[in-house]
Amino acid sequence: MNQQLKLFDHLTHRANLHSSRYGWLRLTPAYSVHLVKTVLDDVRLQPDSVVLDPFCGTGTTALVCAEQGIACDTIDINPFLVWLTKAKTQVYDPDDIRGLLEASQAIVEMVKTTRVLTPVWIPPLHQIEKWWSAEIVHILGFVMRMICDMEQSLDTRILDLLKIAFCRTMITHSNASFNHQSMSFKKTANYSPFFNPRDDVIITWEAAIHDLAQAARTTIARPPRTFVGDARQLSTLLTAHYYACVITSPPYPNRMSYIRELRPYMYWLRYLSDGRQAGELDWQAIGGTWGAATSHVSKWVPPHQLSIPHPLFSTILERIAERSDTLTRYVHKYFYDMAKHIEELFIVTAPGGSVHYIIGNSKFYDVLVPAEEILAALFEASGFTNIAIKPIRKRTSKKELYEYIVSAIKP
Repeated sequence: MNQQLKLFDHLTHRANLHSSRYGWLRLTPAYSVHLVKTVLDDVRLQPDSVVLDPFCGTGTTALVCAEQGIACDTIDINPFLVWLTKAKTQVYDPDDIRGLLEASQAIVEMVKTTRVLTPVWIPPLHQIEKWWSAEIVHILGFVMRMICDMEQSLDTRILDLLKIAFCRTMITHSNASFNHQSMSFKKTANYSPFFNPRDDVIITWEAAIHDLAQAARTTIARPPRTFVGDARQLSTLLTAHYYACVITSPPYPNRMSYIRELRPYMYWLRYLSDGRQAGELDWQAIGGTWGAATSHVSKWVPPHQLSIPHPLFSTILERIAERSDTLTRYVHKYFYDMAKHIEELFIVTAPGGSVHYIIGNSKFYDVLVPAEEILAALFEASGFTNIAIKPIRKRTSKKELYEYIVSAIKP
């Protein structure tokens, strides 16, 4: 298998980093734009076909479709990710680019010439000093104050680009480290006595503005429709029997919390106001297990009316339970939620429509959880046919962990 997977190196998230608007923000790893393009090429959609991504994430599927002129709807329970996808798939005209550059220059001049930077607001992020030095927080707060002051005079499209530039600058100057699957903190740098944090932030800001202005000029043939919503309730939001193709990557059953990874962006842009709110939003998401979500998971009891149709599922839960009751409930709830999602997915997928899910397996202690097999079983139980599992790549964490694409057809 390893030799085969080498053929798919270009299908990893790394291929997105320097590609047009895909690399606008450094978020959790996204699946590759090339993988989405490959699936779309294989499906050969009709001109009036509509694609669905029920786990919007960083907007990869939506952006590929927008650039190719393919109609697409996308949903996420996280409003920040829906905002980001809207911004990445927006049509920006020359006036927007000009307005961005003018607003950026005004911000730079104020940062350079204002003797005492007085931010109106600093986000209530827990232990914010772990993320940034006091000087950098002060500068960032001043920049965000200026962006907020411009809200009455600038078009929303320009403000969105300014906020993305802010997010890029903010995360570049943070102590966050992205060398592992989950975000961690690096050691605080020892700066020389000649280091000027204002100049350093301005350099980063201007580089971000330049990149955004360049990428915002690229062609968007058809912006997607974006919704804040729950993937387990698709039929309440979307038209039944409608979508000819579904391309998505749901959260993996690996206890990685997307809210935890996205906290700095969501606090600075005021999508979060405290840790309790963050934990509750993570609890609402499939696979959420951070903050208050962990407490909820530990008390969760599976409803009796829905079983997971995989022959080894009960055995997997029993083996995990030998080490952790909470992890057992987490795995059980994850697939219970995915079962509900796939039942809803069957309702909104058009007859003859295809679904394509990028997902990774996981391992807890010495117990391998074959997420791709369980997902395939859920597709079959919900009525999908022609189910196929294809390995994409070897992941960089544990040696048994791979990424797959699971495909199926609605009869």
